[in-house]
Amino acid sequence: MEVLNDENIDEVKQLEAQIKNLEAEVEMLQEQQKNSLNDLSVDSRGSVQDALSVLTGRKQSSQKEVLLKLKAEVAELEEDLHRQTDVNGFSLESCSIKTLQGGESEVVRQFKIVGSCSELEFTVEFNLTEKEEGRSSEKTITGLNVVMDNTNLQHFSSFLSGMEERNDLLMLFRTIRTFSNRCDDRCRTFLHFQEKYPSVVALPGGSRSEVMSLQHPELPSLVFSVHWSVRVSADGVVLPKLDLLTKIPEEALQQFPSLAAGGAAEGFHSLLRLLGPEAALESIIRALRPPPEAEA
Repeated sequence: MEVLNDENIDEVKQLEAQIKNLEAEVEMLQEQQKNSLNDLSVDSRGSVQDALSVLTGRKQSSQKEVLLKLKAEVAELEEDLHRQTDVNGFSLESCSIKTLQGGESEVVRQFKIVGSCSELEFTVEFNLTEKEEGRSSEKTITGLNVVMDNTNLQHFSSFLSGMEERNDLLMLFRTIRTFSNRCDDRCRTFLHFQEKYPSVVALPGGSRSEVMSLQHPELPSLVFSVHWSVRVSADGVVLPKLDLLTKIPEEALQQFPSLAAGGAAEGFHSLLRLLGPEAALESIIRALRPPPEAEA
């Protein structure tokens, strides 16, 4: 029994020594933590006090400086936004980002962008997955979904189906911009001819519509309708399509025999191939324009 008691005593002494070492380490860590908190408090005390002073109005000069700095930053951001809009033609109304999955090697974020390009409004949603492998990273777009207003959706239906399958975001925005540019060209052309030939040209649906109406001043029943649409193929090719529809009464055919059924439309398409849209349209308008003495 005495031998056992001696062994127990040795073990107890060893445990007591280990406990003292642990207590010393804990005390040292607590002291380090206390010093770190004191340093943090000292470092942040000045900025916190300055912020509180500005908010409570006790530091008027700093408040003015902060407000001036904020206004300058906002003005700079607005200028940069306008500059970007002028360059790429896009105007963003909102952009929201939501993290769906986060980790050390993989992050998945959901984006929702609401904006417009000229008169074309759109909403684009997609997921961006970023994977890190060593020093390199890989970004992948999935779940692309595009919403447009019903007016332009008919022109984009086949194209959007392909884009949502391929998740080609760059092609999407490039095609939207090209489509908007072609629509703007049509609008400018319609307005130009309406201002130049007000007695012949009418825009029943407005300058942004696809239809321009041409009417002979002396023959109200003689009406030409120019239908100018902008089509987008499944591959993102944007092309204008112009057609001439005619409404020709018998009395007009007697004065203009060359306008027989189908003749005007065929002649217009020939002019399109030779001259292009603007020159072809002006040729039709000039044919319907009354003589100068009649206008006077």
